[in-house]
Amino acid sequence: MVPAKTVEALRESLRWLLLLRNLHIAAVFLLLLIATYGLGLPLPKDPLLGILAIWLALNCFTWYRLQQPDPVRPLELFGHLCGDLISLTALLYFSGGVANPLVWFLLLPLIMTAIILPAPWTVAMFFLSVAAYTFLMAFSLPPPAIPVARPVKSIPELEPFSEPSISLHQFGTWVGFVIGAGLVAYFVTEIATALRKQEQKLREIREKALRNEQVVALGALAASAAHEMGTPLATLKLILEELGEEYREEVDLKEQLELASRQVDRLKEALALLSASAGQLRAEAGQEQPVARYLQDLIEGWHRSHPGIGLRLALKGDPEVVMFADRSLSYALINLLQNAADVSREIEVVARWNERRVTLEIIDRGPGIHPEVAERLGKAAVSTKKQGLGVGTLLSVTIVERLGGRVEWESLREGGTKTTVSWPILKTDGPRGREALAALGG
Repeated sequence: MVPAKTVEALRESLRWLLLLRNLHIAAVFLLLLIATYGLGLPLPKDPLLGILAIWLALNCFTWYRLQQPDPVRPLELFGHLCGDLISLTALLYFSGGVANPLVWFLLLPLIMTAIILPAPWTVAMFFLSVAAYTFLMAFSLPPPAIPVARPVKSIPELEPFSEPSISLHQFGTWVGFVIGAGLVAYFVTEIATALRKQEQKLREIREKALRNEQVVALGALAASAAHEMGTPLATLKLILEELGEEYREEVDLKEQLELASRQVDRLKEALALLSASAGQLRAEAGQEQPVARYLQDLIEGWHRSHPGIGLRLALKGDPEVVMFADRSLSYALINLLQNAADVSREIEVVARWNERRVTLEIIDRGPGIHPEVAERLGKAAVSTKKQGLGVGTLLSVTIVERLGGRVEWESLREGGTKTTVSWPILKTDGPRGREALAALGG
């Protein structure tokens, strides 16, 4: 159970309350059966069963309420806890009041209120709990005793035993201890599990923060490199164009010069993308377009610059679905395609999408990837290539995750690696899209 600070936390707390109430109703019903039919206690069964039926109806209503999309409010959750307090008070009224050792059950609504609701609600529940206990002190049916059979006198000279009896308080104390021990064991285990999960999340947050610091540093270096290399590339482009004009009669040399010119253009585009990664990206760097067209143009455009790579492309999704085609996402996907092309001459790309999410699988026929390396990829600058730095993969994973997606690697049995990239459909007019664009500097 978590403190109810958000709408989702309130709904989750109501789910917990539903579970606890089910356990509580089952335990009370079992105790009633044991006390009435097992021990023969003269308890008023009809009123007790009626209260349990009303409590069960409240639980059915709670289950129905959880199926509705309306947000759970603190007042509503407090009302459910008050219903539990009233039900417990009524049960205790017919089973001995404060003499019943299970009277400590009245603390459960107070404990749950203190955990899941703010302090003012806890103060209110405190006074209600005290009022319920005070009411039971003044008004309640007396607790019955458990009769014990008189022992048989086997030796005549011994004095007969006085007829003893076990009070309901003694028996109930034992039952209360068993139930209390079980609840403590259960909830301590749950709390320990929740703390371990929270600790794991904190570790992941620290790793992401460290990685983001590395990416920021890389972005600053990228911006500096783009500034320093822009002028030499422009000069080189001009020289290549002049050489192409001068030697236009020599076909072979002209083709080589045109190829070199295209490579310079690619370098300039790469520098522009590095500048964008440094935080200079804006919303106008992308546009909304159909997912199918975006992926087809991106992948086929990359393939045209890698004609020696065999590519099989499969697009599976509604052609009418539209997404925001972010420029940095294009850089991330191109980099992952390039990684696959570096180890395999045959690549298969399968894209699936719906109105909420896109999943892209890049399958190569290379040597595969070791699980330990796959675990570290994207968390630090790790490379499996001899002259690689691993910076491109780190940037790609960071971009995808900042858009709300994830990148995973899997080594295939038949050989090769499957890189799975998934990200949510973002639109500029949606809140998630605006948040992602703001995170990217748009």
